[in-house]
Amino acid sequence: MSLTENELASIRENPYRADFPLLAGNPGLVYLDSAATSQRPRSVLDAALRFYETMNANALRGLYRLSVEATAATEEARSRIARFIGAADPAEIIFTRNASESLNLAARSLGRLLLGQGDEVVISIMEHHSNLIPWQQICAERGATLSYLYLDEDYRISEDELAKISPRAKIVSVTQVSNVLGVANDIAAIAARAHEAGAVCVVDGAQSVPHIATDVEKLGCDFLAFSGHKMLAPMGIGVLWGTRALLEAMPPFLTGGEMIDSVSEQGAVWAPLPAKFEAGTQNGGGIVALDEAIAYLEGIGMAVVERREALLARALADALSALPFIDIVGPAEGERHIGSVAFNVRGVHPHDVASLLDMHTVCIRAGHHCAEPLLKHLGQNSTCRASVALYNDASDIDRLVDGLENVWRVFNG
Repeated sequence: MSLTENELASIRENPYRADFPLLAGNPGLVYLDSAATSQRPRSVLDAALRFYETMNANALRGLYRLSVEATAATEEARSRIARFIGAADPAEIIFTRNASESLNLAARSLGRLLLGQGDEVVISIMEHHSNLIPWQQICAERGATLSYLYLDEDYRISEDELAKISPRAKIVSVTQVSNVLGVANDIAAIAARAHEAGAVCVVDGAQSVPHIATDVEKLGCDFLAFSGHKMLAPMGIGVLWGTRALLEAMPPFLTGGEMIDSVSEQGAVWAPLPAKFEAGTQNGGGIVALDEAIAYLEGIGMAVVERREALLARALADALSALPFIDIVGPAEGERHIGSVAFNVRGVHPHDVASLLDMHTVCIRAGHHCAEPLLKHLGQNSTCRASVALYNDASDIDRLVDGLENVWRVFNG
């Protein structure tokens, strides 16, 4: 469905770009790679700097003022994150480096807890390598089988496909939104089916939490992983949420300082949650900056963010569909896309497309997007991918279209 005049007018206005120093300082830059990493607003950058300028100390490790303040800031962030995703208990929020580490933690610790010879882990064919390779590794170690849910011709996981989740399955791990196609999975239905089979449900929320309101209770999942750097926070900070009962039953992922209650020469007693899974010095600056990033999003309102980005995704898909030399990889309907649209220019390698666009300061992604099994399933070697965030506007899409028309002229006279 094409956008109305009022909808187009709303995304031609851009009250957010000025908040982002890199974009504000480069008025000609078109950044359409937020699925890889987002830009950061000034308030987030200031929060990270403020941590190091005013409370730089190890949280939890000192009784002096700086350490107490660092500890308080860490726990305030933990509480805000819990509220943001609908988690009841802040102790269920585990800080990691990124979604990849969160998913490795889940795979390694859950695998050691739940998997044995002949058991099954079920994932979808659309998974990012971060939600695929850790399961390959733990299945090989534990003698379990890795099975896949495949997409139908409409790029959905059908009910018939979900029926493949059998009592052999101990873990079902899926992405909420594909980092390539931008399509969303029905996590509530997948989690319900997993639980019917007696399995635990893990969700990769790296491409969903930054863009749509998230409530783990409504989703019905047992674990949710996401990265700060895709939702306006710095690189190097991520989150794993899990239910308390499972987190307490799981063995730790990393060991060392701060994750213990006591240590003897021949053994150790693990600290209570969340410290059990947070070995070593945490990324204090990243944690308070993630707190500020969520505060920024909440200040706008996730309903507003979701609405704006949905209009941008529709406008992006419509604009690409209107170009006769473009093939969209995924659903043609813009309303099916959250954040990202994958496409190809006929007869032109995606790397060449991205390089030529870069000459016109238009940034997109090109390659297999860390999802090689999905691209092979779709009969593709690589694609272009344009992805939007709240700081984009309609002029960015216009510039992309101009750039793609130039690519076509360069290769076709």
